[in-house]
Amino acid sequence: MIDIYTEKKESKDWIIQNDLYFNLNTGNEEMTQNEKELIQQVDNAKLTSDKHIETKYGLGTIRNLSSGCKTLLNIVKHPDKVICVEECGPNVLKIIFTMDNIKIYMSRPSLTDIPDSAKLRFNDSDIVTGSKGYNAWWSREYERREAGDL
Repeated sequence: MIDIYTEKKESKDWIIQNDLYFNLNTGNEEMTQNEKELIQQVDNAKLTSDKHIETKYGLGTIRNLSSGCKTLLNIVKHPDKVICVEECGPNVLKIIFTMDNIKIYMSRPSLTDIPDSAKLRFNDSDIVTGSKGYNAWWSREYERREAGDL
């Protein structure tokens, strides 16, 4: 199940600034083979043994990864934390919505492919399945926000 939170909280268990958190923490951790493959898949970059990345544009540091890639790696390496996914593009969101036992924050819906089998729990309450459930939940949420003039 993927836990989705739609209202921001200030907490040490939440990562809102993914680039900063990655640059100070996650980027300094060892990357597994799976994580190296995610870097290749998302940013078309190869991680070297000395934490550089090789791309078609040349050599850079791990800090040069895209915000979406950094967000994905924060999620993979810190599944106990709630991670903001608002800077992620559809390529990364598609991967995120195939994962399980993660927590994400998004204040608005994003257009992305969500597997029919994906179980999503919004705000520790409503449980829905797949794209249909996701879209229906957000439709009701916007009606609620409009009624409450939020």
